[in-house]
Amino acid sequence: MSVFQAIVYGIVQGITEFLPISSTAHLKLMPWIFGWPDPGNVFDVALHFGTAIAVITFFFKDWIRLVTAGLTKPKTEEGRLFWNLVLATIPGALAGVVLDKYMSVFSNPLLVGILLIIMGIILYLCDKAGKSDIHLEKIGLNRSLLVGIAQVLAIIPGVSRSGITMSVGRAAGIDRESIAKFTFLLSTPIILGDALYHAKDLSGVNIDALPFAAAVLTAAVVGLLSIRFLLNYLRTKSFFIFTVYRFMFGLLVIALSLIR
Repeated sequence: MSVFQAIVYGIVQGITEFLPISSTAHLKLMPWIFGWPDPGNVFDVALHFGTAIAVITFFFKDWIRLVTAGLTKPKTEEGRLFWNLVLATIPGALAGVVLDKYMSVFSNPLLVGILLIIMGIILYLCDKAGKSDIHLEKIGLNRSLLVGIAQVLAIIPGVSRSGITMSVGRAAGIDRESIAKFTFLLSTPIILGDALYHAKDLSGVNIDALPFAAAVLTAAVVGLLSIRFLLNYLRTKSFFIFTVYRFMFGLLVIALSLIR
């Protein structure tokens, strides 16, 4: 893989990992659309390490505060939030380990295009109908587990981790900015864990260091910008623009699939 291709993959990963438009779908479809080599496990690790660096860097102070509160003052709002995040992480982590090898069944571009559209509609409807009276510190255990269970579906290309968790969160009455921040915090151990889990496959693999480093760095920088953008955007705007994007991209993928 060339450095240019690695940078493009890094940009796409950095944007789509955090916006509710499905990073898995984009990374699966890019080789199919452009005729590029499949990134494979090596670049999957690089890209996820990059976005893990982004989310850890952005929320580093929050995590320090949450971990400290969780271990020393578990009954405070921040302490409860920490343990809610821990428990909500379990379903997604288990699903990633158990179901990862079966996900090739969802790799058909036509199916991915359909799922992009369906999840876009679900995101719009949940956002439209959802109230905004629950803030981050008041999410509670039940809503946390509900969002965590929803994260299991993120393993399917076209669904999107942030898309499904934000949809469920909005349906549960959590305000947009709070569910976005909760989603990012919840994704931190999952993204890092995914990178570490697939890193086991790199043993004995010949890694081209420059493209690998380019992918990590690009995904990290663009990921940081994406997180900042979405949190600021959702303070005053809805998810409608992402529904429109998913619908248009899904139609493009379906059209290309039928033509080819």
